[in-house]
Amino acid sequence: MELTTVWFCLIAVLWIGYFTLEGFDFGVGMLLPWLARDDRERRIMINTIGPVWDGNEVWVLTAGGATFAAFPEWYATLFSGFYLPLLLILLALIVRGVAFEYRHQRPEASWHSWWDRAIIVGSYVPAFLWGVAFANIVRGVPIDADKEFTGSMFTLLNPFGLLGGLVTLLLFLTHGATFLALKTDGEIRFRARRVAVGSGLLAAAAAVAFLVWTQFLTGNAGSLVLFLVAALALVGAIAMAYAGREGWAFIGTFVCIGLAVAGLFVGLFPDVMPSSTSEAFSLTTTNASATDYTLKVMTIVAAIFTPIVLGYQAWTYWVFRKRIAEHHISDQELEAVA
Repeated sequence: MELTTVWFCLIAVLWIGYFTLEGFDFGVGMLLPWLARDDRERRIMINTIGPVWDGNEVWVLTAGGATFAAFPEWYATLFSGFYLPLLLILLALIVRGVAFEYRHQRPEASWHSWWDRAIIVGSYVPAFLWGVAFANIVRGVPIDADKEFTGSMFTLLNPFGLLGGLVTLLLFLTHGATFLALKTDGEIRFRARRVAVGSGLLAAAAAVAFLVWTQFLTGNAGSLVLFLVAALALVGAIAMAYAGREGWAFIGTFVCIGLAVAGLFVGLFPDVMPSSTSEAFSLTTTNASATDYTLKVMTIVAAIFTPIVLGYQAWTYWVFRKRIAEHHISDQELEAVA
């Protein structure tokens, strides 16, 4: 296997890791105004992702860095052409991260309310815009002979892109609900389970439409198999949530998102960014890649550090594996810093 193909696969794995992990904490943030009845329950929800949300964002940083180093032409065209939506995503992630750190610094209800809004908006915006961005990458965007994006922000807001954004938003919402059902106890656990079923049905309808459309546009036999298994995993997740099997429900949404993203990359290959202007102008793993020497050095570095990153993230999830309930949030804590 050529190193360009290896790095295309590695970047796909990084995006799979990002969407499956960051997806559920986006979901938790989006569900904050719908599931929590008081400040104690909001603290419970935030605490479920408190130890892991920043580690989950490592995946997108690594994916961006790997794209820059392995496929500089892809990176240049993508980040210049998608500048505004990516800037909005970045701002949303910054505001969201600050909100997690600052929310508990003062006891006033108005203070908490403003930072809660920041968490909510900072979760909805990237959950939607990541879907818009990836849908357009798969669909193809106007790229000229100089490998420059010739469209505008409105070019990206096409029906296929908007449907892609709706799908990621609903899938992350369902993923977050199954995570909360798995990580909490008491009334919020049962509410999360009911939301997982309802949002899961909506996500299934939107996802089927999107994946069928994607398969028609760029799909192949490999992407078809992945999409079908992803759909079955989502149906299984909904059934498990309804039956009260939270662990299996979370595994189902995790597998669904992972396989759906994998299917997008399988359907995209060997392109990395198709051109809707002319197939001759499309960016591929060959004409967008870095030099062989760069790819060799990157492969050695990745072989050393990837297991370390996976190890410490797995350890973090293991340490914070237990459920959180109301009795874990004391009255004194709420009055002092909640």
